[in-house]
Amino acid sequence: MTLAAWNEAAAQVTAPGQLFSWSEQEIDGVPLRIFDNAPDSLRDFFVGTAAHGEADYLVFRDERMSYAEAHRQVRALVGWLADNDVGHGDRVAISMRNYPEWIIAYWAAVSMGAVVVGMNAWWTAAEMAYGLDDSAPKVLAVDGERWGRLQSLDPPPDIPVIVTRCEEALPDDVIRWAETVADPNPPELPDVAIGPDDDLCVFYTSGTTGVPKGAVMTHRAAVHNVMNMGFYSAALGLINEKAPIPRDQRDQPAGLVCVPLFHVTGCNCYLHPTTAVGGKLVLMHRWDATEALKLIDAERPSTLAAVPAMSREIVLHPDFDQYDTSSLGSLGGGGSPLHPDLVDKIARSIPSGNPGTGYGLTETSGVVTMNVGRIYVDKPTTVGQPLPTVEGKVVDDQGTELPSGQPGELLVRSPIVIRGYLNKPEATAEAIVDGWLHTGDVATIDEDGFITIVDRAKDLVIRGGENIACAEVENAIYQHDAVAEAIVFAVPDVRLGEVPGAAVVLLRGRQLDADGLRAHLDGRLAPHKTPAHIWFLDTPLPRNASGKYLKRQVRDELLNP
Repeated sequence: MTLAAWNEAAAQVTAPGQLFSWSEQEIDGVPLRIFDNAPDSLRDFFVGTAAHGEADYLVFRDERMSYAEAHRQVRALVGWLADNDVGHGDRVAISMRNYPEWIIAYWAAVSMGAVVVGMNAWWTAAEMAYGLDDSAPKVLAVDGERWGRLQSLDPPPDIPVIVTRCEEALPDDVIRWAETVADPNPPELPDVAIGPDDDLCVFYTSGTTGVPKGAVMTHRAAVHNVMNMGFYSAALGLINEKAPIPRDQRDQPAGLVCVPLFHVTGCNCYLHPTTAVGGKLVLMHRWDATEALKLIDAERPSTLAAVPAMSREIVLHPDFDQYDTSSLGSLGGGGSPLHPDLVDKIARSIPSGNPGTGYGLTETSGVVTMNVGRIYVDKPTTVGQPLPTVEGKVVDDQGTELPSGQPGELLVRSPIVIRGYLNKPEATAEAIVDGWLHTGDVATIDEDGFITIVDRAKDLVIRGGENIACAEVENAIYQHDAVAEAIVFAVPDVRLGEVPGAAVVLLRGRQLDADGLRAHLDGRLAPHKTPAHIWFLDTPLPRNASGKYLKRQVRDELLNP
């Protein structure tokens, strides 16, 4: 695939009269690119999937649920919620692992015009209390683990609590999940008017620094994210690249969900589009590379909802060749950039040879860019071009747009941008200015419109006044074939202010010391970028719930043993 062929295909599927045609419209005073054929709400996508009947929808361990059964449970739960005074615009909180019940609760709330609050399942009891107080839901659905945490709260939540996957006895005022979906023949979904700019969901930022902020997504944002991803698949199909979700009707599309559903990668970028095309979602209880390979072999997913570290563990797995991975149309991840060496490893490892990535944030309700296949191999440091309804620009500290190739903060304007932060008008006003979202990411845009994320604005090492991008140093470290995981961070230095430090995990059975790693970096990095401090760790690097490395935690533990 050449860039010219890709641009021609993209133009063809967005031409006037085509499914992904778009026009500029003014929404709340902001000119936005809007798909001409976009439905008003995400509910419309789900309602249409009833036609898939007995086809598999959800797979979890030895459990399988068809589309027909999922729709029955959704209708039953909608009836129960309505009987408990939940209506349009009210909030329904979900706090659980990636169980099928998470998805049923999600679609029930969406289908009646309620607003989902996706609570981080890793939260402590105190953090759960904060989220409940901040979002004020009318109902909370939890699994047994989260129920255990809730019991330590004083006072307990003063709302109905639904509990699933819990064997212990429950108080009389707590509801078993089975009771809410017991109706064997529930009525059809209520006829509710849901507007494009109605609230859909509140997802909290990861909270690795500061107090979590609830990002409020709209139906318009989620719908446009699905259609942006659909555009990409359609354009790939025109140039005979295997799409991330194959349109070959001989096989049901399927996705393996390895990341939490309470983040946009798992929910907006996999649950939504896979459901919209009648696909099968295979859910993991927790991440394990061996288990993932077994599920790929057995369930034949075409893609994975994963972060790059997970894809790295798969292609480097010692038993990789013992499993059939031929169903994979692409492999990569979101949430953080793929290091260039991983792009090459994926291209050589999976049968389709299609590495893939996407760039997005919680604040963009999904992906801003996508990059899959041959172009990604040719441009491995980029995350792709902005999708059809996304505008991007790079600006300096004064807000002046910078020319091609010059680094600055990436700004995004699109209908996929969140409405704002829940209960935080000052933070909203700071993040979204005249419709442009300040991503906080340092980026460049090349002459072809491809974006390269240089680093997070706060993920720089400033050594004697020289800015060092941590990602650049990490990329160079990963080029050593003994390295399994690596992160780079700032280490305080009396003379220079900061110097780079690195924490490295080696592949099993491989040997490497600090001198050997520095010799490897000699010639790959300018001397001032080479880590002054290197730690080799015996255990995998810790990650947060979305799969991102906890740099701050690792740095603090190493510097303050």
